[in-house]
Amino acid sequence: MRAARNRWKTYALGAAAIAALLSSTACESGGTDDGKSPTPSATPSATTTPTTTPVPTPTSTQPGGGGATGASKSPGGGGKTTAEACNDNDLSIATSFWRQDSGQHLLITATNMSDKPCTLYHYPYVRFGADAGEPVAAMGSEPKAIATIGPKEKGYAGVFLFRGGQETFTVTSFALGYQDRALNSNRDVASLDISLSGEVDSLNVGPNPRVSYWNTDLRAIEDLMFRS
Repeated sequence: MRAARNRWKTYALGAAAIAALLSSTACESGGTDDGKSPTPSATPSATTTPTTTPVPTPTSTQPGGGGATGASKSPGGGGKTTAEACNDNDLSIATSFWRQDSGQHLLITATNMSDKPCTLYHYPYVRFGADAGEPVAAMGSEPKAIATIGPKEKGYAGVFLFRGGQETFTVTSFALGYQDRALNSNRDVASLDISLSGEVDSLNVGPNPRVSYWNTDLRAIEDLMFRS
């Protein structure tokens, strides 16, 4: 009985050694271990050399300035660059009423007619009447996105003119001016007289008109005019 038990132990040790040998051979020949799939080798991707020529940063000369300047940083920092401020020479201005509005709100549409982008900063200076001194006050808050418009692109501003029942006066044109990056800049610069578009014969202006900040999103202007 003792001899038989010794032979069984020798056989068991031999089977364990064979199993270890087979496991080692499988690992060396690219097999799997512990049930995990082998990690595939990365396939090198083709590298394409860009063929697009980088667009240079536009430069422009500010009216009354001392020569060309590069792009400027947006208000609040962050390193984002924006185009130079729009001026009278860059823009074509159109005016219109909203449908079913009874002429209480005016839409100002500024189209960039130049060959470079420009930025409509803050809100436009709007003055009504020949003897108007101070521009119309701003309404709402300044949008997070600066209203930079490229060639043929549009920016918008809305003007609240009067409420029903208020005493009004009538005008057939208004003065329009533009700001630079600094809020309230160019306030004393002479504004350009804007003739009303064909569909707007005249404006009735109440005692407390307001103007929105510039925005490239027309729907945002409409929300401010009619839902605020």
